[in-house]
Amino acid sequence: MYHQPALLHECIEGLSINPSGIYADLTFGGGGHSREILSKLNADGRLIAFDQDEDSIENTLDDERFTLVNENFRYLKNFLRRHKAFPLDGILADLGISSHQIDTPERGFATRFEGPLDMRMGRNQGSTAAQMVNTYPEEKLRSVFQLYGELSNARQLAAAIVQARTNPITTTTELKESIKSCLPSNYENKILAQIFQAIRIEINDEMGALQAMLKQCADVLKPGGRLVIISYHSLEDRLVKNYMKSGNVEGTLEKDFYGNILAPLKPVTRKPITPDSDELASNPRSRSAKLRIAQKI
Repeated sequence: MYHQPALLHECIEGLSINPSGIYADLTFGGGGHSREILSKLNADGRLIAFDQDEDSIENTLDDERFTLVNENFRYLKNFLRRHKAFPLDGILADLGISSHQIDTPERGFATRFEGPLDMRMGRNQGSTAAQMVNTYPEEKLRSVFQLYGELSNARQLAAAIVQARTNPITTTTELKESIKSCLPSNYENKILAQIFQAIRIEINDEMGALQAMLKQCADVLKPGGRLVIISYHSLEDRLVKNYMKSGNVEGTLEKDFYGNILAPLKPVTRKPITPDSDELASNPRSRSAKLRIAQKI
């Protein structure tokens, strides 16, 4: 089962949909956001969706206004041109991992299941988590845990894995066993989630893909077009916030001779929108979701 889309109403409202417009859902998954967008479009509207996970193809929508691209959203501009879906009236991206991916043990994303250490968003792409934990030098592992997991005991975790991998670490259980001594009993699940997150971000180059996608957004949007993005951890949110404010992921503000900020987008929301108590009760996995909206100037 795919997850209940986070902040669905707020996303659709943020897109400010033109019924005859062209929209992109960059994280199709189970199609929850896409179905809602299509319901707001008339016969002239179009929706192009991206998802690199092969499993998402099973959820494709039988609608002549809909196109699914089984690719990473870092190739946004290329595929929009190929499908003559350019420029766009709005872009939506929900950067969270889907419940389907988490709840499928053989994908290796979940800390609570026994499964192979895979964690690839697209199963035909790149190195697996097992390859990473068995081959990365200790210092590189430490850096991944520190940067993407924001773990204070990153050095200890990296050392424990290097010590344990004399016999290759190939399953989620073996990885958890290798770092058991580093997990404080009262925070065990939280730390494990941060470790798995860090590995997933690294092997899928999620930060690189997000930066590549963001840098194309202003170019592919029409003036007045909306950019709507949900992020789930501080690194993603910082990149999104910086881009919406300044037009670059570093957040460097460029100004003209008169001191006016030169940026292609203008934030619509000053602060991120977060789930209300009702949504948190019905969809606990939305608890870390932060929605930001910007409009092309």
